[in-house]
Amino acid sequence: MNCVILQPSYIPWRGYFDLIQRADVFVFYDDVQYDKHGWRNRNRVKTAGGTKWLTIPVRSGGNVVEGTPIRAIEIDSTQNWARKHWETIRQSYAKAPYFGRYRSMVEEFYAATPPLLADFTIETTVALARALGIEHTRFVRSSDLPATGAKTDRLVDLLTHLGATHYISGPSARDYMEDAKLAAAGITLEYIVYEYPEYPQLYPPFAPQVSVIDLLLMTGPDAPRFVWDRAAVAPAEDRRP
Repeated sequence: MNCVILQPSYIPWRGYFDLIQRADVFVFYDDVQYDKHGWRNRNRVKTAGGTKWLTIPVRSGGNVVEGTPIRAIEIDSTQNWARKHWETIRQSYAKAPYFGRYRSMVEEFYAATPPLLADFTIETTVALARALGIEHTRFVRSSDLPATGAKTDRLVDLLTHLGATHYISGPSARDYMEDAKLAAAGITLEYIVYEYPEYPQLYPPFAPQVSVIDLLLMTGPDAPRFVWDRAAVAPAEDRRP
């Protein structure tokens, strides 16, 4: 059984959904420490003026302290960020070929947002996965699973609890993953290769690392051809120098 464990992110890029598509079970790693300058609450979209950051404001002060888990981070509801994000998307993609097809779904994301960041980002990610045609993947949260230890030990604990036999990871994890611990638990390891073809965008030059919303609104049902239908994955042992 293939499994992926990844932190929840805001309207992620296509590589995130490549991992989702390859997983039988996808675990939102929501009980690890929140990183203030990562992708948990922000991402980029393509606009006439270039790429633009969309950032969800989170409550500061006592809420975001050292060690605060992602699942506990609260959205700052005093700021009118949801309307601004939707307006940016609407204005930037009104002429996209499939804007009309997905408009109601994306607009609904911002109609009523929950108080917790993880609830919002997980719900929208699952909705985008389904819109991309990913129906087989089961989604769970790490905070709903019993697991102990830290780093690779905790990953192995989660994978063992789920009955996973194969773990798929992004390439950056090679810097810290203790491969031998997965092997000792009878779990094979595979690293994905983030190499994707270009697709039509409204405003050249091509920007590869933007939210998957860009791809979906530009290519519609053909989006998978620019993600998992063309991506290459190689076993970890075959990619070692």
